[in-house]
Amino acid sequence: MALLFGLLKFIEYRFYVYDLGTEVYVGTIALMFTGLGAWIGWKLTHRKRILLDPNFVVNESHLQRFGISKREYEVLELIAQGLSNREISEKLFVSPNTVKTHSSSLFIKL
Repeated sequence: MALLFGLLKFIEYRFYVYDLGTEVYVGTIALMFTGLGAWIGWKLTHRKRILLDPNFVVNESHLQRFGISKREYEVLELIAQGLSNREISEKLFVSPNTVKTHSSSLFIKL
């Protein structure tokens, strides 16, 4: 913070003829931290969607061997795409608790 304030003072003495008040520096620093906070927040909350291979073919024998039902497989696909339980429940028109049940069943089977 002190380094930033010193840098702004140096810029003032170097490039400006008139004297700026402390409020300008505090405001500039506040704007910089606001921008940094918004950028970090966006980076933390922005989800990258993973696109699955369009040529992927389901191996039915593996599904039967592990005892995975069609609905569990649908949940597994959506988990692989990075969706949350709430998003999966909205997409499949089931409750979030049902998605949790299918997920835990998949974790046990796999």
